[in-house]
Amino acid sequence: MSGQLRFGIIGWGYWGPKIARNISSLRDAELTFICDMDENRIHQVAMNFPTAQVSVRPEDLFASDVDCVVIVTPVRTHYALARQALLSGKHVMVEKPLTASVAEANDLVELAQRARKVLMVGHTFEYSPAVEQLRELVTGGHMGRVFCVETERLNLGLFRNDIDVIWDLAPHDVSILNYVLGVEPTSVRVTAHGHLRPAIADNAHIDLRYADGATAHIHVSWMHPTKVRRVTLIGDGRMAVYDDTLQQEALRLFDKGADVGADPVVNLRYGAINIPYIDPNVEPLRLECEDFANAVRKGVAPRANGVVGLAVVRILAAAEQSLRSGGSEIALEPATRIRSEATPHAAVDAHAR
Repeated sequence: MSGQLRFGIIGWGYWGPKIARNISSLRDAELTFICDMDENRIHQVAMNFPTAQVSVRPEDLFASDVDCVVIVTPVRTHYALARQALLSGKHVMVEKPLTASVAEANDLVELAQRARKVLMVGHTFEYSPAVEQLRELVTGGHMGRVFCVETERLNLGLFRNDIDVIWDLAPHDVSILNYVLGVEPTSVRVTAHGHLRPAIADNAHIDLRYADGATAHIHVSWMHPTKVRRVTLIGDGRMAVYDDTLQQEALRLFDKGADVGADPVVNLRYGAINIPYIDPNVEPLRLECEDFANAVRKGVAPRANGVVGLAVVRILAAAEQSLRSGGSEIALEPATRIRSEATPHAAVDAHAR
């Protein structure tokens, strides 16, 4: 295929300019439309992107000739905007989480399948080279049986008014767990508190259980003095620590563990520490944008497709239910294969637009 893929962006806050930079650097792609409801902000956009159309009305973008729409707006607006974009014949990428409810996510997935359009969610960490290596180690059996995983995503702020810390930060860690382990958990339990505003949790602990006996613990907080972005995976063969605040040493593998002898006495095992090379010049957001463009061109589902986004929303919704019920354990439906065969979509032919 020849010709340019035309992209439009809705939302010009923190992530909008970053996505625009990456889209503009893609081969055979161009940013032709930018939308934001803030008139002052869109005025600045018009000055910095003179070749792109701008508007404060999403309807203008939907009526344009763009092929792909990237939605980078508050969570509560994702569903309506993505649905209208799909109905307008556009391929869609939505910032995480996909929607604010399971029903909304289900509807978008079904609509995209009927329309034969790509639906993707911005699970950026699924495109991290370190996370990719960790997944290969797990799926290849190099970690042995996975006992447990602990994730920490902590910082002081940014405090949100529209969603709590679970819906704000936990989508990253849930998507990492789903991607690395390849299955959804069977149950969710949450303990959370709103220390500054009782109605909005700013510190939360999420416990997940899996059918094979593995467990995971997610700690997310807006109330922490230092920035922590860490995943610790404990296997019976190896252990691993992924620290996103580092660059070339983001992933460390530990050949150590514990075994129960015949006594039964727990014997500790110590070995070498291996630090795989992670190219610091590889930007996960760039890989995410490339995957979206390639999916549109080839008519296939991207890695972080709509079904993957739905799986994350299911877990977040169960966490919310647990929180509202006082921390009770919420059972999920039987785990599904969330990395299933890609559902073909309609590829874009630049000359047929």
